[in-house]
Amino acid sequence: MPNSQQPRLGGHILVDQLVAHGVKHVFCVPGESYLAVLDGLHDANIDVTVCRQEGGAAIMADAHGKLTGEPGICVVTRGPGASNALAGVHIAMQDSTPMILFVGQIERGMREREAFQEMDYRAVFGTQAKWVTEIDQVERIPELVSRAFHVATSGRPGPVVIALPEDMLVETAAVPDAPHYEVVESAPTPAQLAELEILLASAESPIAILGGTRWDAKAVAEFSAFAERFQLPVAVSFRRQMLFPADHPCFAGDVGIGLNPALLKRVAEADLVLLVGGRMSEMPSQSYTLFDIPVPRQKLVHVHPDSGELNRVYRANLAVNTSPIAFARTLKDLKAPSRTPWAVDTEAMHASYLKWSDPSAIKTAGALQMGQVMQYLEEHLPPDAIMTNGAGNYATWLHRFHRFQQYGTQLAPTSGSMGYGLPGAVGAKRVYPSRTVVCFAGDGCFLMHGQEFATAVQYALPIIVLVIDNGMYGTIRMHQERHYPGRISATELNNPDFAAYARAFGGHGERVETSEEFGPAFERAVASGRPAILHCLIDPEVITPATTLEKIRAAALQAKQ
Repeated sequence: MPNSQQPRLGGHILVDQLVAHGVKHVFCVPGESYLAVLDGLHDANIDVTVCRQEGGAAIMADAHGKLTGEPGICVVTRGPGASNALAGVHIAMQDSTPMILFVGQIERGMREREAFQEMDYRAVFGTQAKWVTEIDQVERIPELVSRAFHVATSGRPGPVVIALPEDMLVETAAVPDAPHYEVVESAPTPAQLAELEILLASAESPIAILGGTRWDAKAVAEFSAFAERFQLPVAVSFRRQMLFPADHPCFAGDVGIGLNPALLKRVAEADLVLLVGGRMSEMPSQSYTLFDIPVPRQKLVHVHPDSGELNRVYRANLAVNTSPIAFARTLKDLKAPSRTPWAVDTEAMHASYLKWSDPSAIKTAGALQMGQVMQYLEEHLPPDAIMTNGAGNYATWLHRFHRFQQYGTQLAPTSGSMGYGLPGAVGAKRVYPSRTVVCFAGDGCFLMHGQEFATAVQYALPIIVLVIDNGMYGTIRMHQERHYPGRISATELNNPDFAAYARAFGGHGERVETSEEFGPAFERAVASGRPAILHCLIDPEVITPATTLEKIRAAALQAKQ
């Protein structure tokens, strides 16, 4: 880093702040509105990933934030570039992911004339980010970038958007760099921990539900040890399976879409719920039906790093304003109760989860059995493999049947954003090049950001993409059959040869039509050492592991009679 007392270009000052805050990766699509920043990156010790569309770049930054807990950095140009990136900002906001989006901006003297690609970023991003600002004075770059890192990581993490006027970036200033940001932590009070002990000691059927962010591997291990001491059943929230090891005897499964009916019943009948990190929003709460609002029938202990989330929807018996990391650190001091009447139930719930997540028991129509695909992956993937997906019914196979063992192995948008899986996989492999990264994508989901396969090829990132092709927007078709049976409208897809698509970019591609073909094809994909796509064709009737479109249609028609 140059002497901070020497005059520097604004773009160079900005890059030096990224270095000062420990940034190692930047995801971008270049633009003339921030050429001075690109020039600063030329000499910085930062890996720059050039993406093919700003939405993909923002998703890669989100993936970085999810895996590391540090703000993912995305830089895009003004107007259309920023608009494309908005999808990734929305994901980061709903998923509580720390991220900073830097956006090139028109010159300051041209504002409010509807200049070329002009946007009011505060208005456009104001409801989708924790904070939106524009840096008008080059001298304030260190101050405002430092604030951005603190805002993105404090309380409930989320995205920050900073607009950078083009003329400001080429001005010079002699200003010192800001020190590395520090995440502010609070801790449970002794009185709160004592009350938690009392609530647990008086409970007959408690359950913990883990969610949200501001976890790390140590916190997961500490909570696992606490659960084992208390023989407490533990579930995880929607798409948060990596927060508790699936092979732990206290694990009860995930509270999300299509959850195990036994787990749903167990949560509904619990007399105490320990909700750590999560918000129990629409998906895990089964459309806000699992808990009464505003006062749940179950006693509720809600632990969350943002005080604004506590008692926002559900009135808690005990509200603890702290992060999961800080909370988990204190659990070793809790005294286990002398009696744990729920222990037998904990064992039964884990057995129920193991049965529910066994893919070998699932038989469906078609030559390619996704149950057998999942069984193969469970037997062959390393425990630290990173699994990514977007949105669609295909993701049920991953979330129900893959048994996550470690923290930092899951990239799945709780916002339900299609197209996430591929750029998420690219971002993950860029950050952790030595780890196996497998992307699940539906045929509709994949092509929303399919161009980022070129990014994987450019940077020699041997991700493996499973395109699960049923020739339709399957989730929408499923709902269509439930509400308007037999009236197919706007859900059919005519797809390309995805294996040829991979080869056209310089990757490895194969078509998989039977269960027997999958294992050898996967092994060849790994051996190729290149980004790979396995085009997996499944029977269109197999809409979920449990039912078919025909059965859904028949039930809907019967209900209308």
